[in-house]
Order: sequence, then structure tokens, then C-alpha cells
Amino acid sequence: MNKLSKLSNVRALIAEDEPILSLTLCKSLERLWPELSICAVAENGVEAVSLALKHCPDILFLDIKMPGKTGLEVAEELADEWPLEKEFPLIVFVTAYDEFAIDAFEHEAADYVLKPVSDVRLSKTVQRIQARLENRQEQPEALTKLIAQFTSHKTPSAATEKLTIIRAAVGNQIRMIPVTDVLYFEATDKYINVVCKDQECLIRMSLRELLPQLDGKIFWQIHRSYIVNTHYLQYASRDEMGKMSLKLNGTNTKLQVSRVYAHLFKQM
Repeated sequence: MNKLSKLSNVRALIAEDEPILSLTLCKSLERLWPELSICAVAENGVEAVSLALKHCPDILFLDIKMPGKTGLEVAEELADEWPLEKEFPLIVFVTAYDEFAIDAFEHEAADYVLKPVSDVRLSKTVQRIQARLENRQEQPEALTKLIAQFTSHKTPSAATEKLTIIRAAVGNQIRMIPVTDVLYFEATDKYINVVCKDQECLIRMSLRELLPQLDGKIFWQIHRSYIVNTHYLQYASRDEMGKMSLKLNGTNTKLQVSRVYAHLFKQM
């Protein structure tokens, strides 16, 4: 495929909750890349996920801070839900973050642009995206690293001591559960379901808050909804559609593995 065909019919989605900024970005892209088609504009993170799955664009311009879901949460959910037959889109984060946080985006995202968006900076983004599209290779590991780096910026530095005991409410009781007894953690709205061989219970926090408190050599995030204890890992398998799942000893439940984390189970 030649350069012209790779850069023709390229489509982008813009997710930005401020209409003026969204319109400005659209107009700037129209000037700098006339051939680019803006297939949809989302006003919040939830709408961004829905419209992205509907249109399957080549590029996502994601505002970091949006109602409903952040730009990073949108990227993470799309990585789980994206059709396997479609190439995952390149991601450009639209952000007001300081340079320390931007380092993560610069190295792992397709690019970033600062608010307010300038044509000078956006032209560099366009050039970078066009170069990536000419030599397109999906790298889910990059998104995994980006998620981890973003989480590290949001996690208090004091949270370095690893959990050994989970204190969880079961009815009117508070139970002390050794973390080594946990098969997996499952995100459920505002709670985490802690699943052991002989019991389940709820703790009130998010997986993003919990993950830094766990031993990363033992507990692996495999999906935006699951963290598993690898000591109980029996096998990983793919179905006829190419989707990966895990079977853990002690449960008949098969847990879906996101494409973002599938590289963790490549054969050595």
C-alpha cells in the first residue's frame, strides 16, 4: 500500500466537553489536514466510547478531563471493546497537564496537544500521526505503559507498603482476609468484589486505587475490571474470535483478558 492510499480516507473522532475548544480543534485540523474527515464529535467520555465503537475511526483526539469518563478511561475501555478485525486507533490526548505528566503521554501515546490548541503545535501532531499511519503497527504494550504511568501520577507516594490483609465487610462482620487467599478482584461500580475460593465480599475502592497496593509480581491487571492472583492461574486460551480468557484454579469463572494486557501471556 502506497503513501497516498494509507493517508486517504483517514477519519478522526474528537472528544471534548467544551464546545468552543472542540470547534477550534475541528477548524484547525481542517486547515492543517484538509483530507482528514471528522466522523464524530463527543461531548463526554461515555459518548466518546459509544461513537468510537460506532464509527471505528483511525484517530482519537481525547480530552483528558471529561464528564462521565476521563480520556484515559475511554482509551482503556475501547481497548477492551474494540473489534478484533479493526486496527486500534492512534490516540492524541488533549490536555492541560504539566510537563512532568506529559512525559508519559509523549512517549506512549501517538501525541498530545496542550490547551489552548495552537496551529504550530498541532501541525507537528499531524506530521507525527501521518508518519505513524504510513508504518502502522498496533502496540498494546504502549497503552499498558501509559495507563500505568498515568496511575502513578495519581497515586499518593505514601502508598508503597503492599497489602497483606484485606479488611472487608460481610454482612455485619468485618473479616480479615489474607491477600494470598484472593483469586481475583472484580470492579463493580463503586465497589470491588473480592473473590476467594470459599467466599466473596465487597470493599469500597476502585481498582486504580487498589493496584499500587498489591505486589505486582503476583497480582496482574488483565482487564479494566479484573486483577488476578497469578499463583492461581491454570491456563490462558483464545476462542474462535481471537479473544483471550483465563481459567483460575478454585473457580469455574473464565475471566476476559483485554487486548491491552494480552501480551502478558505470550509464549516465552
